[in-house]
Amino acid sequence: MSNIANHIAIIMDGNGRWAQQHGLKRSKGHERGAEVVREITIFCSNHPDVKYLTLYAFSTENWKRPKLEVDFLMKLLERYLRRELPVYLENNTKFETIGDLSRFSKSLQKLIAEIKEKTAHCNGLVQNLALNYGSKDEIVRAANAVVSSNKTLTIESLEEHLDCNCDVDLLIRTGGDHRLSNYVLWQSAYAELFFTETLWPDFTKENLQNIIDKFTKIERRFGGLK
Repeated sequence: MSNIANHIAIIMDGNGRWAQQHGLKRSKGHERGAEVVREITIFCSNHPDVKYLTLYAFSTENWKRPKLEVDFLMKLLERYLRRELPVYLENNTKFETIGDLSRFSKSLQKLIAEIKEKTAHCNGLVQNLALNYGSKDEIVRAANAVVSSNKTLTIESLEEHLDCNCDVDLLIRTGGDHRLSNYVLWQSAYAELFFTETLWPDFTKENLQNIIDKFTKIERRFGGLK
C-alpha cells in the first residue's frame, strides 16, 4: 500500500545563494522564493493526497540577520499576504501560522489575523507558515501551557498545546544542507527526510512530485515490523 503524503513540511533554503549566482541582491532571491511558495501551494491544493503544507518562512534565529534584510522580509511577508488572499480563496486553501507572532508589529499581526479569518471557511489544503518559529521554543511554550493548566505533562497533553499537532509525513529541505535547523522536531519524529541540492527559487512542482513519488514507495515501519 502506497504511503500518503498527508502533511508535507519544507525548509525553503537557498534564496540568498540563488540571488548571488544570478548577480542579484539577496532581496531578489527572497522575492523569487515567495513566487515559488505560491506555485507549490497551488500545486498542493490540487494534489489528492496533500492536506497540510507547512513552510519554514522565518525562524526564531533569523532575527540575527542584518536589520536591513529583516526589515525587507517583514515588508515582503506583508506584501505576500495581501497579494495571496485571492489565491487562497480561489484554491480553497486555509491560511494558518505556527510560531510566536508577538514579536511582529501590531499591523502585521492584524493582517495575519485578517487573512486567517477570511480563509477560515476553506476546507481544502491548510497552508501553515512558520513565522518566528523554532521547534525548541514551541515545545517550551507548550510545556509551560500544560503546567499553567494544572494538567499532568504527558505526550498527549503536550501535543494539545503545540502550534501544530499534526505529524509530518514528508520533510524536504532545499539548498543542499542536511540538517533540520530547529524545525518541527516533535512532529517529524517519524517523517521521511529528503534533501535536495536545488535552491528554493529553482524548486518546481515537478521536483516536488518526484519526491512524493519516491516517498510513496518507502517502507514505513514506525518502530514495528511489517
